[in-house]
Amino acid sequence: MTLYEARKDQEYLVEGLFVEEAVTRRLQALGLNDGTRIRVLNRKKQGALIIQVRGTRLALGRHLSANIEVRECLTED
Repeated sequence: MTLYEARKDQEYLVEGLFVEEAVTRRLQALGLNDGTRIRVLNRKKQGALIIQVRGTRLALGRHLSANIEVRECLTED
């Protein structure tokens, strides 16, 4: 599933970033790497998401969140 489809107050693991190379590098520098645990904190009206990554809040627009693959965290992940 994509991050854009994620539900509020749920935790997910990043499976892949499918955006431009420069954007991928920037997101990785902010801690958004494959296997990173993230939590969706809020959803805005225009499709933007507020997520928590390693203790930091990030706002991602619809274009970015629709191109980030995630999977739901299970309790043992």
